Amino acid sequence: MANDLKFHSHTGNAAYHDLRRLLMDAAVSEIRGTPTRVTVKGRHFWYDKYRIGSEVRQRYIGPETGELLARLDRLGRSNADRSAVQQEQTRLIRFLRASNYRSMDRGTGSLLSAFARCGVFRLGGTLVGTVAFQHYEGELGVILDFERTARTDDIDVASFERLSFALGDSVETPLADVFRDLKFRPVTSLDRQHVWRWQQTSGPVLVEFLMPAHGEEGVRKLPALGVSARALRHLDYLLKDPVPAVSLYRAGVLVQIPRPERYAIHKLIVSERRHCGPDSLKASKDRAQADFLVAAMAETRPDELRLAYNEAMDRGGAWRRRIAASLNRLPAARQHLLEVAGGETPDSL
Repeated sequence: MANDLKFHSHTGNAAYHDLRRLLMDAAVSEIRGTPTRVTVKGRHFWYDKYRIGSEVRQRYIGPETGELLARLDRLGRSNADRSAVQQEQTRLIRFLRASNYRSMDRGTGSLLSAFARCGVFRLGGTLVGTVAFQHYEGELGVILDFERTARTDDIDVASFERLSFALGDSVETPLADVFRDLKFRPVTSLDRQHVWRWQQTSGPVLVEFLMPAHGEEGVRKLPALGVSARALRHLDYLLKDPVPAVSLYRAGVLVQIPRPERYAIHKLIVSERRHCGPDSLKASKDRAQADFLVAAMAETRPDELRLAYNEAMDRGGAWRRRIAASLNRLPAARQHLLEVAGGETPDSL
């Protein structure tokens, strides 16, 4: 597999990361009031606190990182012309398209753009599934083939339940209104209080909201996003420390995706839950995506891949057995993982 990998040019890779930086700077530049640090259980988070009349409001910015602190510092000193920045974004988008980076289709791009505008990704929403996989072309600089990027008609967004409750912030436009404007209808279940899926009225696209299951799987509320979500096992592993990414739609849309090494290992696990029954086709796509990303990560980021693999293997026998079963179907990925893990073969493999 590694010999089949093809990469974009260094210039293309630099252009993508420049575009992502500009969009992240632009997101911070939308601060209306005073950036304020809030500490919760030893972790630091930043909010934009501003006043409307006599009322003080707060808008979640994000968890404290070195990059965020640098952006907040530049915010107070920068006098950059916003129109010049937008022109540079447009130039970079044109260059990336000319360099054969995959653009987002109009339907998906308009939906992701609406999510970004109302704060879904700022408030912890993370794309998962094939739409997320498509963004690894920019993150890793690797050329994706059609077989692995051919989409199902699902767009999945996942978030942590506890984060959603803890933020003290919510989307700026109710998602029910966003979906109505984009001609999606809610898919109701027996429990009409919990809507977690929306179906396109004139097409096949289905949007689902998910969360990690701590205990039983079921459907619970995500108050920050104003929707409910289906709780699934293994998602806590996938959603740990997500990364920003750019959808190539119009002037670029800043979204959030799982770390590629976690996405790859997670696909090894879930493919075994799907390999029988109606989801068997999804299982084949899961394995193809995992196989591709393991090869790419083994070549470009072996240390990150090793850490993600070892963490999953340390989570117990059920995890080890599912990973082992998938790798028995993917000999190249198995060899890559054994090499990055130091050549030690776990007992369950």
